[in-house]
Amino acid sequence: MSDASGTLLDRIRDAVGRVTDPELRRPLSELDMVRGVRGGGDGVEVEIALTIVGCPAADRIERDVRRAAEQAADGTPVSVAVGVMTPAQRKALTERLRGAQRVMPFGEDSLTRVIAVTSGKGGVGKSTVTANLAVALAGRGLKVGLVDADVHGFSIPALLGLTVDGVAPSPTQVGDLILPPVAYGVKAISIGMFLQNGNEVVAWRGPMLHRTVQQFLTDVYFGDLDLLLIDMPPGTGDIAISVGQLLPHADVLVVTTPQTAASDVAVRSGLVARQTGQRVVGVVENMSAFTLPDGSTLDLFGSGGGDAVASALSTAEVTVPLLASVPLSPALRAGGDSGEPVVLAHPEDAAAQAIAAVAAALAAEPRRLLGRKLPLSPS
Repeated sequence: MSDASGTLLDRIRDAVGRVTDPELRRPLSELDMVRGVRGGGDGVEVEIALTIVGCPAADRIERDVRRAAEQAADGTPVSVAVGVMTPAQRKALTERLRGAQRVMPFGEDSLTRVIAVTSGKGGVGKSTVTANLAVALAGRGLKVGLVDADVHGFSIPALLGLTVDGVAPSPTQVGDLILPPVAYGVKAISIGMFLQNGNEVVAWRGPMLHRTVQQFLTDVYFGDLDLLLIDMPPGTGDIAISVGQLLPHADVLVVTTPQTAASDVAVRSGLVARQTGQRVVGVVENMSAFTLPDGSTLDLFGSGGGDAVASALSTAEVTVPLLASVPLSPALRAGGDSGEPVVLAHPEDAAAQAIAAVAAALAAEPRRLLGRKLPLSPS
Protein backbone atom coordinates (compact mmCIF):
# COMPACT_ATOMS: atom_id res chain seq x y z
CA MET A 1 0.00 0.00 0.00
CA SER A 2 1.40 3.38 -1.01
CA ASP A 3 1.78 6.30 1.30
CA ALA A 4 -0.90 8.06 -0.73
CA SER A 5 -3.44 5.28 -0.20
CA GLY A 6 -2.45 5.07 3.44
CA THR A 7 -3.12 8.77 3.83
CA LEU A 8 -6.45 8.36 2.01
CA LEU A 9 -7.55 5.52 4.27
CA ASP A 10 -6.49 7.39 7.40
CA ARG A 11 -8.43 10.43 6.27
CA ILE A 12 -11.56 8.38 5.62
CA ARG A 13 -11.20 6.46 8.88
CA ASP A 14 -10.94 9.72 10.83
CA ALA A 15 -13.96 11.20 9.05
CA VAL A 16 -16.11 8.14 9.57
CA GLY A 17 -15.01 7.85 13.19
CA ARG A 18 -16.37 11.34 13.87
CA VAL A 19 -19.87 10.39 12.72
CA THR A 20 -22.21 10.37 15.72
CA ASP A 21 -24.59 7.55 16.56
CA PRO A 22 -27.96 9.37 16.80
CA GLU A 23 -29.14 7.24 19.72
CA LEU A 24 -25.99 6.88 21.80
CA ARG A 25 -24.85 10.40 20.92
CA ARG A 26 -21.23 9.32 20.76
CA PRO A 27 -18.77 9.16 17.81
CA LEU A 28 -18.56 5.78 16.06
CA SER A 29 -14.85 5.57 16.86
CA GLU A 30 -15.61 5.68 20.60
CA LEU A 31 -18.27 2.99 20.18
CA ASP A 32 -15.93 0.69 18.23
CA MET A 33 -18.43 0.62 15.37
CA VAL A 34 -15.88 1.25 12.62
CA ARG A 35 -14.60 -2.22 11.80
CA GLY A 36 -12.37 -1.50 8.86
CA VAL A 37 -11.41 0.86 6.05
CA ARG A 38 -9.80 -0.94 3.11
CA GLY A 39 -8.79 -0.25 -0.47
CA GLY A 40 -6.93 2.46 -2.28
CA GLY A 41 -7.17 4.87 -5.17
CA ASP A 42 -9.46 2.57 -7.19
CA GLY A 43 -12.05 2.37 -4.44
CA VAL A 44 -12.48 2.19 -0.68
CA GLU A 45 -14.77 -0.01 1.41
CA VAL A 46 -15.85 1.14 4.85
CA GLU A 47 -17.12 -1.56 7.20
CA ILE A 48 -19.28 -0.61 10.18
CA ALA A 49 -21.02 -2.72 12.81
CA LEU A 50 -24.41 -1.66 14.17
CA THR A 51 -25.24 -2.43 17.79
CA ILE A 52 -28.28 -4.63 17.08
CA VAL A 53 -30.19 -6.26 14.24
CA GLY A 54 -32.95 -3.94 13.07
CA CYS A 55 -31.34 -0.86 14.58
CA PRO A 56 -33.87 1.95 13.95
CA ALA A 57 -31.04 4.39 13.21
CA ALA A 58 -29.38 2.06 10.67
CA ASP A 59 -30.33 4.03 7.56
CA ARG A 60 -29.25 7.32 9.07
CA ILE A 61 -25.92 5.91 10.28
CA GLU A 62 -25.17 4.36 6.89
CA ARG A 63 -26.11 7.60 5.12
CA ASP A 64 -23.96 9.72 7.44
CA VAL A 65 -21.02 7.32 7.12
CA ARG A 66 -21.26 7.31 3.34
CA ARG A 67 -21.42 11.10 3.20
CA ALA A 68 -18.44 11.51 5.55
CA ALA A 69 -16.39 8.92 3.67
CA GLU A 70 -17.15 10.41 0.24
CA GLN A 71 -16.22 13.90 1.39
CA ALA A 72 -12.91 12.63 2.76
CA ALA A 73 -12.28 10.43 -0.31
CA ASP A 74 -12.28 13.45 -2.63
CA GLY A 75 -13.61 11.58 -5.67
CA THR A 76 -12.43 8.07 -4.86
CA PRO A 77 -15.36 5.58 -5.11
CA VAL A 78 -16.66 4.53 -1.68
CA SER A 79 -18.81 1.58 -0.61
CA VAL A 80 -20.22 0.93 2.86
CA ALA A 81 -20.66 -2.57 4.31
CA VAL A 82 -23.03 -2.75 7.26
CA GLY A 83 -22.85 -5.58 9.79
CA VAL A 84 -23.93 -6.19 13.38
CA MET A 85 -21.91 -6.55 16.56
CA THR A 86 -21.44 -9.99 18.03
CA PRO A 87 -22.93 -10.62 21.50
CA ALA A 88 -19.43 -10.33 22.98
CA GLN A 89 -18.80 -7.02 21.24
CA ARG A 90 -22.20 -5.71 22.34
CA LYS A 91 -21.51 -6.71 25.94
CA ALA A 92 -18.14 -4.99 25.85
CA LEU A 93 -19.81 -1.85 24.52
CA THR A 94 -22.51 -1.73 27.20
CA GLU A 95 -19.92 -2.30 29.93
CA ARG A 96 -17.80 0.50 28.52
CA LEU A 97 -20.77 2.87 28.43
CA ARG A 98 -22.26 2.02 31.80
CA GLY A 99 -19.48 0.18 33.59
CA ALA A 100 -19.29 -3.50 34.41
CA GLN A 101 -21.43 -2.98 37.51
CA ARG A 102 -25.03 -1.87 37.06
CA VAL A 103 -25.23 1.17 39.29
CA MET A 104 -27.48 4.18 39.29
CA PRO A 105 -25.43 6.98 37.68
CA PHE A 106 -27.25 9.84 39.42
CA GLY A 107 -25.97 9.25 42.93
CA GLU A 108 -24.58 11.89 45.24
CA ASP A 109 -21.22 11.86 43.44
CA SER A 110 -22.81 12.63 40.07
CA LEU A 111 -22.30 16.03 38.49
CA THR A 112 -25.79 15.84 36.98
CA ARG A 113 -28.27 18.05 38.77
CA VAL A 114 -31.52 16.19 39.45
CA ILE A 115 -34.75 18.20 39.76
CA ALA A 116 -37.98 16.44 40.75
CA VAL A 117 -41.08 18.37 39.68
CA THR A 118 -43.90 17.71 42.12
CA SER A 119 -47.45 18.77 42.89
CA GLY A 120 -49.89 18.03 45.66
CA LYS A 121 -52.73 17.04 43.35
CA GLY A 122 -53.34 16.25 39.71
CA GLY A 123 -54.71 18.60 37.11
CA VAL A 124 -52.43 21.54 37.89
CA GLY A 125 -50.43 21.24 34.65
CA LYS A 126 -47.30 19.83 36.28
CA SER A 127 -46.38 17.59 33.33
CA THR A 128 -46.98 20.37 30.81
CA VAL A 129 -44.71 22.66 32.82
CA THR A 130 -42.08 19.91 33.15
CA ALA A 131 -42.01 19.10 29.43
CA ASN A 132 -41.76 22.74 28.42
CA LEU A 133 -39.14 23.40 31.09
CA ALA A 134 -37.01 20.51 29.82
CA VAL A 135 -37.21 21.82 26.26
CA ALA A 136 -36.41 25.35 27.38
CA LEU A 137 -33.34 24.12 29.28
CA ALA A 138 -32.18 22.11 26.27
CA GLY A 139 -32.66 25.23 24.17
CA ARG A 140 -30.14 26.96 26.41
CA GLY A 141 -27.51 24.44 25.30
CA LEU A 142 -27.77 22.14 28.31
CA LYS A 143 -27.84 18.35 28.09
CA VAL A 144 -31.22 17.40 29.53
CA GLY A 145 -32.89 14.11 30.42
CA LEU A 146 -36.50 13.61 31.48
CA VAL A 147 -37.93 10.68 33.45
CA ASP A 148 -41.71 10.31 33.40
CA ALA A 149 -42.19 8.87 36.90
CA ASP A 150 -45.95 9.36 36.75
CA VAL A 151 -46.44 5.69 35.91
CA HIS A 152 -50.22 5.62 36.30
CA GLY A 153 -50.82 8.94 34.53
CA PHE A 154 -47.93 9.15 32.07
CA SER A 155 -48.17 11.96 29.51
CA ILE A 156 -44.61 13.04 28.67
CA PRO A 157 -44.39 11.15 25.32
CA ALA A 158 -47.47 12.95 24.00
CA LEU A 159 -46.40 16.34 25.36
CA LEU A 160 -43.04 15.98 23.57
CA GLY A 161 -44.65 14.92 20.30
CA LEU A 162 -43.24 11.41 20.42
CA THR A 163 -46.54 9.56 20.03
CA VAL A 164 -47.99 8.49 16.68
CA ASP A 165 -51.71 7.66 16.70
CA GLY A 166 -51.54 7.62 20.47
CA VAL A 167 -48.65 5.12 20.63
CA ALA A 168 -45.24 6.09 21.97
CA PRO A 169 -42.06 4.76 20.33
CA SER A 170 -40.36 1.73 21.87
CA PRO A 171 -36.84 2.54 23.06
CA THR A 172 -33.96 0.77 21.37
CA GLN A 173 -32.32 -1.81 23.64
CA VAL A 174 -28.68 -2.82 23.35
CA GLY A 175 -28.42 -5.85 25.59
CA ASP A 176 -29.91 -4.66 28.86
CA LEU A 177 -29.12 -1.03 28.07
CA ILE A 178 -32.15 1.12 27.15
CA LEU A 179 -31.64 4.08 24.84
CA PRO A 180 -34.20 6.86 25.45
CA PRO A 181 -35.91 8.54 22.48
CA VAL A 182 -34.96 12.16 21.92
CA ALA A 183 -37.39 15.02 21.28
CA TYR A 184 -36.42 18.68 20.95
CA GLY A 185 -32.99 17.85 22.36
CA VAL A 186 -34.44 16.14 25.45
CA LYS A 187 -33.77 12.47 26.18
CA ALA A 188 -36.99 11.09 27.63
CA ILE A 189 -38.21 7.80 29.10
CA SER A 190 -41.71 6.80 30.13
CA ILE A 191 -43.62 3.63 30.91
CA GLY A 192 -45.82 4.60 27.96
CA MET A 193 -42.95 3.61 25.66
CA PHE A 194 -43.21 0.00 26.81
CA LEU A 195 -46.96 -0.46 26.26
CA GLN A 196 -48.72 -1.85 23.20
CA ASN A 197 -51.14 1.07 22.91
CA GLY A 198 -51.73 4.44 24.51
CA ASN A 199 -54.88 3.30 26.32
CA GLU A 200 -53.28 0.35 28.10
CA VAL A 201 -53.79 0.58 31.85
CA VAL A 202 -50.87 0.34 34.29
CA ALA A 203 -52.38 -1.05 37.50
CA TRP A 204 -49.32 -1.57 39.67
CA ARG A 205 -48.73 -1.33 43.38
CA GLY A 206 -45.75 -0.16 45.44
CA PRO A 207 -43.02 -2.75 44.69
CA MET A 208 -43.57 -2.60 40.92
CA LEU A 209 -43.61 1.18 40.97
CA HIS A 210 -40.33 1.28 42.89
CA ARG A 211 -38.72 -1.19 40.50
CA THR A 212 -39.87 0.81 37.47
CA VAL A 213 -38.37 4.06 38.73
CA GLN A 214 -35.18 2.27 39.74
CA GLN A 215 -34.85 0.74 36.27
CA PHE A 216 -35.43 4.09 34.60
CA LEU A 217 -32.57 5.54 36.64
CA THR A 218 -30.23 2.56 36.26
CA ASP A 219 -30.88 0.79 32.94
CA VAL A 220 -31.60 3.81 30.73
CA TYR A 221 -28.46 5.21 29.14
CA PHE A 222 -28.75 8.99 29.22
CA GLY A 223 -25.05 9.64 28.80
CA ASP A 224 -23.57 12.79 30.29
CA LEU A 225 -26.34 15.14 31.44
CA ASP A 226 -26.32 18.58 32.93
CA LEU A 227 -29.83 18.18 34.30
CA LEU A 228 -32.23 15.31 34.83
CA LEU A 229 -35.85 16.32 35.36
CA ILE A 230 -38.27 13.88 36.95
CA ASP A 231 -41.97 14.35 36.32
CA MET A 232 -43.39 13.08 39.59
CA PRO A 233 -46.91 11.76 40.09
CA PRO A 234 -49.14 14.02 42.17
CA GLY A 235 -49.24 13.52 45.91
CA THR A 236 -46.97 11.90 48.47
CA GLY A 237 -47.36 8.20 47.64
CA ASP A 238 -45.07 5.28 46.76
CA ILE A 239 -43.09 6.93 43.97
CA ALA A 240 -42.43 10.09 45.99
CA ILE A 241 -41.01 7.89 48.74
CA SER A 242 -38.98 5.79 46.27
CA VAL A 243 -37.46 8.84 44.56
CA GLY A 244 -36.67 10.28 47.98
CA GLN A 245 -34.82 7.07 48.87
CA LEU A 246 -33.02 6.74 45.52
CA LEU A 247 -32.23 10.45 45.09
CA PRO A 248 -32.10 12.09 48.51
CA HIS A 249 -29.83 14.80 47.10
CA ALA A 250 -32.30 15.87 44.40
CA ASP A 251 -33.74 19.36 44.19
CA VAL A 252 -37.51 19.79 44.12
CA LEU A 253 -39.67 22.20 42.15
CA VAL A 254 -43.28 22.46 43.36
CA VAL A 255 -46.07 23.26 40.89
CA THR A 256 -49.42 24.62 42.08
CA THR A 257 -52.32 26.70 40.83
CA PRO A 258 -53.48 29.95 42.45
CA GLN A 259 -56.45 28.15 44.00
CA THR A 260 -56.26 27.55 47.75
CA ALA A 261 -57.53 23.98 47.34
CA ALA A 262 -54.46 23.22 45.20
CA SER A 263 -51.87 25.28 47.04
CA ASP A 264 -52.66 23.82 50.45
CA VAL A 265 -52.07 20.31 49.09
CA ALA A 266 -48.98 21.34 47.11
CA VAL A 267 -47.22 22.27 50.34
CA ARG A 268 -47.37 18.63 51.42
CA SER A 269 -45.40 17.44 48.39
CA GLY A 270 -42.63 19.86 49.30
CA LEU A 271 -42.64 18.81 52.94
CA VAL A 272 -42.40 15.08 52.18
CA ALA A 273 -39.50 15.78 49.81
CA ARG A 274 -37.72 17.76 52.49
CA GLN A 275 -38.17 14.88 54.95
CA THR A 276 -36.02 12.67 52.68
CA GLY A 277 -33.26 15.29 52.52
CA GLN A 278 -34.25 16.84 49.21
CA ARG A 279 -34.13 20.61 48.80
CA VAL A 280 -37.10 22.65 47.60
CA VAL A 281 -35.62 25.18 45.15
CA GLY A 282 -38.74 26.98 44.07
CA VAL A 283 -42.43 27.14 43.30
CA VAL A 284 -44.16 27.60 39.95
CA GLU A 285 -47.73 28.88 39.94
CA ASN A 286 -49.55 27.58 36.85
CA MET A 287 -52.91 28.74 35.44
CA SER A 288 -52.51 32.20 36.92
CA ALA A 289 -54.34 35.33 35.74
CA PHE A 290 -54.27 36.02 32.02
CA THR A 291 -54.83 39.20 30.03
CA LEU A 292 -57.98 39.56 27.94
CA PRO A 293 -58.04 41.33 24.56
CA ASP A 294 -59.40 44.51 26.19
CA GLY A 295 -56.41 44.64 28.55
CA SER A 296 -58.23 43.49 31.66
CA THR A 297 -57.16 40.38 33.56
CA LEU A 298 -59.11 37.31 34.60
CA ASP A 299 -58.22 35.37 37.75
CA LEU A 300 -60.08 32.20 36.77
CA PHE A 301 -58.56 30.18 39.63
CA GLY A 302 -58.13 33.00 42.10
CA SER A 303 -54.77 34.39 43.15
CA GLY A 304 -52.02 34.01 45.71
CA GLY A 305 -51.55 30.24 45.68
CA GLY A 306 -47.96 30.34 44.49
CA ASP A 307 -46.92 32.91 47.08
CA ALA A 308 -48.70 30.91 49.78
CA VAL A 309 -46.83 27.70 48.90
CA ALA A 310 -43.47 29.50 48.72
CA SER A 311 -44.11 31.14 52.09
CA ALA A 312 -45.23 27.88 53.74
CA LEU A 313 -42.13 26.04 52.51
CA SER A 314 -39.70 28.78 53.53
CA THR A 315 -37.90 28.53 56.85
CA ALA A 316 -35.77 30.82 58.97
CA GLU A 317 -32.70 29.42 57.21
CA VAL A 318 -34.00 29.01 53.64
CA THR A 319 -36.26 31.19 51.52
CA VAL A 320 -38.14 29.26 48.84
CA PRO A 321 -38.86 31.62 45.92
CA LEU A 322 -41.87 31.81 43.63
CA LEU A 323 -39.96 31.45 40.38
CA ALA A 324 -42.82 32.31 38.03
CA SER A 325 -46.56 32.62 37.58
CA VAL A 326 -47.53 30.94 34.31
CA PRO A 327 -50.76 32.45 32.98
CA LEU A 328 -53.56 30.46 31.42
CA SER A 329 -52.69 30.20 27.75
CA PRO A 330 -54.52 28.72 24.75
CA ALA A 331 -51.15 28.28 23.05
CA LEU A 332 -49.78 26.31 26.00
CA ARG A 333 -52.84 24.04 25.96
CA ALA A 334 -52.73 23.61 22.17
CA GLY A 335 -49.03 22.79 22.29
CA GLY A 336 -49.68 20.07 24.84
CA ASP A 337 -52.29 18.50 22.57
CA SER A 338 -50.15 18.72 19.43
CA GLY A 339 -46.84 17.78 21.02
CA GLU A 340 -45.26 21.13 20.11
CA PRO A 341 -43.96 22.80 23.29
CA VAL A 342 -45.07 26.39 23.51
CA VAL A 343 -41.56 27.54 24.42
CA LEU A 344 -40.55 26.64 20.86
CA ALA A 345 -43.77 27.05 18.89
CA HIS A 346 -44.76 30.42 20.42
CA PRO A 347 -41.84 31.83 22.43
CA GLU A 348 -43.58 35.22 22.48
CA ASP A 349 -46.53 33.80 24.44
CA ALA A 350 -46.74 34.97 28.06
CA ALA A 351 -46.79 31.38 29.35
CA ALA A 352 -43.73 30.49 27.27
CA GLN A 353 -41.87 33.51 28.60
CA ALA A 354 -42.73 32.59 32.19
CA ILE A 355 -41.46 29.03 31.74
CA ALA A 356 -38.34 30.35 29.99
CA ALA A 357 -37.73 32.52 33.06
CA VAL A 358 -37.87 29.43 35.28
CA ALA A 359 -35.38 27.70 32.97
CA ALA A 360 -33.06 30.70 33.18
CA ALA A 361 -33.25 30.71 36.99
CA LEU A 362 -32.52 26.99 37.25
CA ALA A 363 -29.73 27.12 34.67
CA ALA A 364 -28.05 29.95 36.54
CA GLU A 365 -27.81 27.93 39.74
CA PRO A 366 -24.87 25.48 39.65
CA ARG A 367 -24.99 21.91 40.86
CA ARG A 368 -24.38 21.69 44.62
CA LEU A 369 -20.91 20.24 45.14
CA LEU A 370 -20.60 20.60 48.88
CA GLY A 371 -19.76 17.20 50.30
CA ARG A 372 -19.58 15.58 46.84
CA LYS A 373 -16.69 13.48 45.61
CA LEU A 374 -15.35 14.92 42.40
CA PRO A 375 -13.88 12.64 39.68
CA LEU A 376 -10.37 13.99 40.26
CA SER A 377 -7.18 12.33 41.34
CA PRO A 378 -3.85 13.86 42.39
CA SER A 379 -1.26 14.01 39.63
